[in-house]
Order: sequence, then C-alpha cells, then structure tokens
Amino acid sequence: MDIKKKKQAGYWQYRYYIIAALCIAAIITYAVISLTGPKRARIDSKLTEIALVTEGDFIEYVDVEGIVRPFATVKINALESGFVERVVAEEGAILSEGDTILILKNPELLRTIADEEDEYGRQQRLLKEQDIEINKNNLTFRQQSLDVDFEINQIEDKLRIAREEYEMGMKSKAEFELAVREYEYHKNKAELQQRSLIYDSTTTELRRELLEGDLERVRTRRDRALARKENLVVRTPISGQLSFLAASVGEQVQLGSNLGEIKALNNFKIYAALSEYYVDRISSGLPGSISTQGEVFPLRVSRVVPEIKNRTFDVDLLFTDKKPESLRMGKSYRVQIELGQPEQAVIIPAGDFYNSTNGKWIYKVSDDGNRAIKTDIVIGRKNPEQYEVLAGLKPGDRVIINGYEFFDNEKEVIMK
Repeated sequence: MDIKKKKQAGYWQYRYYIIAALCIAAIITYAVISLTGPKRARIDSKLTEIALVTEGDFIEYVDVEGIVRPFATVKINALESGFVERVVAEEGAILSEGDTILILKNPELLRTIADEEDEYGRQQRLLKEQDIEINKNNLTFRQQSLDVDFEINQIEDKLRIAREEYEMGMKSKAEFELAVREYEYHKNKAELQQRSLIYDSTTTELRRELLEGDLERVRTRRDRALARKENLVVRTPISGQLSFLAASVGEQVQLGSNLGEIKALNNFKIYAALSEYYVDRISSGLPGSISTQGEVFPLRVSRVVPEIKNRTFDVDLLFTDKKPESLRMGKSYRVQIELGQPEQAVIIPAGDFYNSTNGKWIYKVSDDGNRAIKTDIVIGRKNPEQYEVLAGLKPGDRVIINGYEFFDNEKEVIMK
C-alpha cells in the first residue's frame, strides 16, 4: 500500500540560499557597526606606561649638550720680528706665567742696540766733560770775583783818602772830583765784570741741562731697544695649557703675527649651542645647572651671542658655586637652562604620546582601569621631563604616556 507524502513548503528548497543570505547580512551588519561605531582595541597593560596627572611647580627649561671650555683663551702674538732660533715649549704643555715658549733672533735689532749703546756712552762723556768745564769755570769765577771785590775796596779806600785830604785842604777841588770820577768808572767796570761772570756761569749751566736732556733721550732710545731685545724671548702671558703653536726653527716671524694660544686652566666655562627657537628667550643671568655623580651644580648664563649660524646660537655659562671634581676640558654634560620662575600648573610626565598625537589627544584611563578613552587635550609649555596641560585633563586623572606604537588611533582601548 502506498503512503502519500506531504507536500513541503515552497521556500524549503531555498533554505541554503536563505542561510547564506542571512550570514552575509550578519557580516555586513557587523562591518557597518564596526565602521560607524567607536573603534576598540585590546592591549596588554604591561606594554604601556600609565602616569598620574598632577598639579605642581612647572619649570620651563632647555636641555642641551654643553662642552667644558677654558674660561679664557689668550692668543700669543709676536712683539718683535725675527727668525725662530729655538722652540722651548711644545703644544699641550702646561706652563706657568712667564715661562719661555720660543726664542727669536734679529741681527738688525742687535746692531741697533749696539749703536744706541755707543751713542749713550758718547753722551755720557760729553756730560762729564761739561761737568769738568763747569767746575773749572766756577773756580775762575770765584777768583775773578775776589779780584773785582778787592779792586772795588781799593777804589773805595782811595776815594775816602781823597775826601779826607780835600777836607783838610791838602787837595784841590779839581783833584777830588777827578778821584770821584775815577771811583765811579772802576765801580761800574767791576759791576759789569760781575754780571759777565754770572752770565757765563748761567750759560754753562744751561749747556749742561741741554746735555742732560740729550743724555736722557739717548737713554730712552737705548732702553726701548733693550726692551725690544727682551721681546725676542716669547713668554706665556698667563698660566695654562699651550693648546696651539705655529712656529718652527728657522721660520721668519713678522711683528704682530699669531704664534699660538694658551688656555687658562684655573677656571672653566660651559659652552652650548642652542636652537634659534630660543634666541629671544635666553639672556645673561639666567640660571642653569648640570647633574653629575649624583649631585647638581648650579650655573649662570654669562654670555649670549645672538648671531645665528646653522640655525643655532652660542651661549656660555659659568659655575656659581663649586665645580665637579671630574671637570675636564672638552668633556660634555647635559645642561638645563631655566627660562622662567616655577609656576603652578597641571602637568603630566613627558612620553612618546606627544610625537604620535602632536599633543592633541591622549588616552585617559577609566576609574576601574579596564579601558582607556581617547581624550582631546591642549598642551602648553613643555620641558624635557614634563608637559603643561591647559585643557582636557585634571589632577588625579590617569593617562597612557608611552606605548603608542601599539595603537592605531582607536577611540577606545581595552586594558588586559
């Protein structure tokens, strides 16, 4: 007996197509939701670094490499021309002030000195001869003065006798007047002789003063020549290290030419080349510091050269207190130069998020610590260790500051 089969519904034969269509629709729906909904990523929290947003003192400073240089570098120039006869000091030698570096030879200068010495000796002889003449003239003057005084006394005696004889009537008036005229003549003659002797004496003294002036000028020229001879020995002007020497035996050296330089080692400065970005903010007197051997050593900006070269400008800093024991010329340190006074601000530690987000946003961790939400922020001032947050975060918030190489701009991160 045949059993009559029930007729199946018409859609049953399309069941596989229907299942496939439903799967495709589910996939499309998931894709649409994934694209239009918030992006999420899962990441191991060990691959990130989480920091706490705090409020505290923010100091804006520049961190740059500084190189130890001598406080002063003195150039050594030739004070006299000549040929290098002997080099005494070598490059790199530590010298004390006044030590000999090299010796020059100048035959022409030696001849000049010999001529000046001869002239000085000649002037000395002339002055001695003049002194002898003065002494001789002084004796003659004294002798002649005695003769004149004696003659005047005699004339006065004769006049007195003639007056007595005239009063006694032994001489006539004419004879007395003749005696008076004779007295006046001899008296005037004696006074003229006296004046002549004084004039001769004055002239002799003036001639001696002129010779003394000539001798002094010759002595000055001789001393200058001898000083030039002393300049043939080139000495170090300060104590320090002879860092450069450009002279060899037999080489001709011109007056004023640079022979080398010496670096003072009794004090040091820190040299740094800063980005042109800070040229308007760096000035003399700003504080700075270096850290070494677990200790901080304060500095002060002493000199700023505002000229821009290769997009940098030069700055010198001096130690304001003690210096590191390991301080050596040419050694480098990380230097921090403060750009202002500490101010209260909302701050977060520096991290790689800034390079990845340009400081526009950051991942803020939820209170339960299970996820992190992309949050827009505004960064203000910054230093190598901290950033100032102007908006988007508050003290107490926790944020991811490192590990952004594992993210792909997701809206939300699930922390595992």
